[in-house]
Amino acid sequence: MRCVKGLDQSKKALEIIATRTSSETQQNALQTVETILKEIQEEGDHAVIKYTEKFDRFRPEPFNVPKETIKRAWNETPLGLQKALKLAHLRIEEFHQRQLPKDVLLKGVHGEKLGRRWRPVKKAGIYIPGGRAAYPSTVLMNAIPAQVAGVKNIVMVSPANQNGEINSVVLAAAHLAGVNQVLRIGGAQSIGALAYGTETIERVDVISGPGNIYVTLAKKSVYGKVGIDSLAGPSEVVIIADGSAQIKQIAADLLAQAEHDPLAAAILITTEASIVEALPQEIESQLTNHPRAETCKDSLNNWGLIVICENIDECIELADYFAPEHLELLTEEPQELANKINNAGAIFIGQWSPEAVGDYLAGPNHTLPTSGTARFSGALGVETFMKNTSLIEFNKKAFDSTSKEVIDLATSEGLYSHAESIKIRI
Repeated sequence: MRCVKGLDQSKKALEIIATRTSSETQQNALQTVETILKEIQEEGDHAVIKYTEKFDRFRPEPFNVPKETIKRAWNETPLGLQKALKLAHLRIEEFHQRQLPKDVLLKGVHGEKLGRRWRPVKKAGIYIPGGRAAYPSTVLMNAIPAQVAGVKNIVMVSPANQNGEINSVVLAAAHLAGVNQVLRIGGAQSIGALAYGTETIERVDVISGPGNIYVTLAKKSVYGKVGIDSLAGPSEVVIIADGSAQIKQIAADLLAQAEHDPLAAAILITTEASIVEALPQEIESQLTNHPRAETCKDSLNNWGLIVICENIDECIELADYFAPEHLELLTEEPQELANKINNAGAIFIGQWSPEAVGDYLAGPNHTLPTSGTARFSGALGVETFMKNTSLIEFNKKAFDSTSKEVIDLATSEGLYSHAESIKIRI
């Protein structure tokens, strides 16, 4: 892990981490994605099959995972894991139920009625990554908000292995979450199929869920044709630690982020030289016999960072500057520190709140803004799967009382018929 100090040098290092994917890599990936999406629009199922064979090395015929296979996956899940999934489901559902937006209906000064009404989208698509790991937690974090919102049709896409099989625990989570349909397709081709529709795959209204650069760029390209939750980049954690923090906990929490992906970023911001000195040896010790040691080492060597600050205020400034996806506060007064943070996807307050509890079952959503986007966006939630409609009902008194002003405003904009539509009613 690289070590830096000083605000200017630290900010430069954080900027590099925030843009982990080079512009050349992004441009090459975008060209591939645009080709795939174009073929999906023109050739439908044929293109989906073609690119699934090319990238995932199996022929997805049929696309659907049979409902009996999904149910069997749940029934064959060990009881202990079933219990864990049920607890996660309960806590996530209870938290998201409190997010449901309320309709607004106001009565104006002249008796006119003004409102804002919320309704769910008709159909949602959720993307569940495959590859390096299986993510049943991501199934729950995407399907449950859609269900709470009132979406009637939830379709899940996820890349299968070379035998055409999706991880059984992922299928078990889909069963528990009430997913209506599971398709064994992934990558940009699955995003195109959900956005445009094919002969056998119906288009959806909203697509959510994280994925690799091809999935992310595909979501970006189809936005406007469908709604999306966000553009997720590689995962990241920032830990702010003072002298009260335990070195074993710091190392374990950094590794919990690093094991995700070689592009994951694990960053420590601290005021304590003793932590900086002890950390490399502790990490090395915890990596002994670690099943994902190579992934962890790649992540830490390329994107790991230790920042040494003069005081806690500098730590706060740098954390807000980076706007991390996950922010852990391992400090003596973590709640006080949390109140001073403005930019973070999720804040984990104190030593008993490691990121892992948020990843699985705390309740708030683990689909969070990455790469500095926490400056202006937040977690996936119920509203991702809803849209609002304005309601306007004027009566004659309200119309008469405001008609001159509407005419004056329309005239100032040079919109003749706007003004005439008022005059004709006077």
